[in-house]
Amino acid sequence: MAPSFDAAAVAAHVADAEARVQAAATLAALEPLDAELAGRRSVLGAWHRELGGLDEAERKALGRLLHEATQSIGAALVARRDRLEADDLRARLDADRLALDELEDLPAAGPVERGHRHLVTRTRDELEDVFVAMGFTVAEGPEVETDWYNFEALNIPPGHPARTMHDTIYVDAGPAESVVLRTHTSPVQVRLMEAAVRDETLPLHVVVPGRVYRRDTPDASHLVEFHQIEGLVVDEGITFADLAGTIQSFTSAYFGPDIRARLRPSYFPFTEPSAEFDITCTICRGARCRTCGQTGWMELGGCGVVDPAVFAAVGIDPSRWSGFAFGFGIDRCAFMRHQIADVRALTDNDVRFLRQF
Repeated sequence: MAPSFDAAAVAAHVADAEARVQAAATLAALEPLDAELAGRRSVLGAWHRELGGLDEAERKALGRLLHEATQSIGAALVARRDRLEADDLRARLDADRLALDELEDLPAAGPVERGHRHLVTRTRDELEDVFVAMGFTVAEGPEVETDWYNFEALNIPPGHPARTMHDTIYVDAGPAESVVLRTHTSPVQVRLMEAAVRDETLPLHVVVPGRVYRRDTPDASHLVEFHQIEGLVVDEGITFADLAGTIQSFTSAYFGPDIRARLRPSYFPFTEPSAEFDITCTICRGARCRTCGQTGWMELGGCGVVDPAVFAAVGIDPSRWSGFAFGFGIDRCAFMRHQIADVRALTDNDVRFLRQF
């Protein structure tokens, strides 16, 4: 039985199909053409069914022609669909575009509310200003430190009880050396002393503010992430009396002339002798209240004379140089000065609270 089509008929069908595809102006008009031009009920589908009654040679030749025709029509459909989809997307984007010249007659949105620096940032800046006025310079350092800088150079060897007190957050940096999120800003003091020895720039009078981390349970007076500021003086002839005078000068300058400081014996691995320093309760001004535990005093930070072991770790001759260090929380200063009951309010991002400062 002779087929009802030949190569010319197939070529004519493909040309007609491609013309119809190109004539489709929308995706909706293009959608039914797939079935009409190359589906089972199309002319091509009917011609495919005729192949079963042909001899092998003729079936292969005409089958190849029909396959190529189907491929050509399919490619034309895909290309036209991509073009129409791109045109449709462009039209929707053009429709959504906002012409700025059309906004001239729109009413103004009203005054823009500007933000301000966070209370902790303001407190840090104010503390820096106080110490700069006292002759200190300001330095910063990395928040991720090696075990050497965070502990060992500060006379806290492995197994020392003070490591447990810090509840350290360790960073997985490989087996070579332990790496931690710094638990205090004292590692920067070590770096500064090393640099001063290398560059022969002693003496040092510096304060170091920054963020520190400890694995504490947050409560009214503790945070996992908080801010400290530490002071370091290394010079000739420095004594504990210089430290006491510096603490009192800072207290009066920052909290007011009616607020005084006192020192209580304490222990820190990197200072000897060491002390805690308290200030007059900022709530009751020393009259004794529940906030200060009926003592009239509130603990602010720690201090002491730099231990000779720390000097030895950084290459400073303790027979010539001496010094003192002190440190306290910036967040604690903020909530003590502004009489905030819970330090966690500083990190809650409650706009109603932040607007008060």
